[in-house]
Amino acid sequence: MPATKIKMPLPPAGPMEHVPVGAPTAFNWEYEVDRAALINLYEKSKRLQWNASTDIDWSIDVDPEAAPPGFTAEIFNNLTRPPKKLDEKKLAEFRLHRNAWMLSQFMHGEQGALVATSLLVNSVPWLEAKFYAAQQVADEARHVEVYHRYLTTKLGLAYPVNRHLQTLLGQIVRDRRWDMIYLGMQIMVEGLALAAFGFMNMTDPHEKLINQITGYVIRDEARHVGFGVLSLAEVYKDMTEGERREREEFVIEASVLMRDRLLMEEVWEPMGLDRKTWVEWSLETPFLVGFRQILFSKIVPNLKRLGLLTPRVREHMRKIGVLDFEFLPDSTEDEGITPPPALMEFFGQLMAQGVQMELPASPA
Repeated sequence: MPATKIKMPLPPAGPMEHVPVGAPTAFNWEYEVDRAALINLYEKSKRLQWNASTDIDWSIDVDPEAAPPGFTAEIFNNLTRPPKKLDEKKLAEFRLHRNAWMLSQFMHGEQGALVATSLLVNSVPWLEAKFYAAQQVADEARHVEVYHRYLTTKLGLAYPVNRHLQTLLGQIVRDRRWDMIYLGMQIMVEGLALAAFGFMNMTDPHEKLINQITGYVIRDEARHVGFGVLSLAEVYKDMTEGERREREEFVIEASVLMRDRLLMEEVWEPMGLDRKTWVEWSLETPFLVGFRQILFSKIVPNLKRLGLLTPRVREHMRKIGVLDFEFLPDSTEDEGITPPPALMEFFGQLMAQGVQMELPASPA
């Protein structure tokens, strides 16, 4: 790995955070291997390994402020109606900070997945799941490596871990129940990341290096989310009402933390913009509303598959505007990303004005 050009910014508590982990270690001396779907996923993971140093073309030049072809400040101002119109220079600065913030949170989330999945190797009782989780640990290390390298050698700008994401990751690794580590990381955090990577590929088709990186990462993340769905479907079919209630509460709390981490609160002040004013704008403008919605496009159908889209969770998802995703296929059926109608309409408006984007085909 090459030397980094910048140092990572730190959260208020400093460079190290020591979190007591709760899940006990489980040895399996029986060595039964009879969960065919998990073994197939494990074999697929072995076949699709890649090397972040040699399989990524790091010679590709990156212009951190470049816009998709055809995208101008005039189009941005007309369609998003920001509190203050941005000129081309300020819009380029916004794009740099937005991408640096988003990729930084990807990286921090991937470190969370690295730690959480290592706990699954210890705590999950099934040998097939231990095999796959061990393989995923290597995937997550590679993801941290590749996003750190991109941020520090290509963008030259990074952000510390968002406080809401940091809280959620701490909650996940502290839990003593291995299924809650699965639920928090494989279904919620990784499900959001999978959709976020797809979103970036749609909106930044001109940035060839990040598209190459996210292409590899999306392939990995789709397996990881499928791993969670396959594993938990077996466990959750026999839950008691009390156990189901605890998991409902976790899903609701986690979805609030994930929604709040997407407001880009940290971006505005470094750009010299009023934080409160621009956060309020981000809550209302269709582009960012659609961005937050699309990130739940894999979470909601996966919760439904697991029997966790209960009336209580369903009402919560309706309130945050993502319940319509329940009719999409879950991650064991389809690895694709489906944008919500409002975001597709916004993208359509951009493309009608000559902005180049790469949108997925509409679901059948």
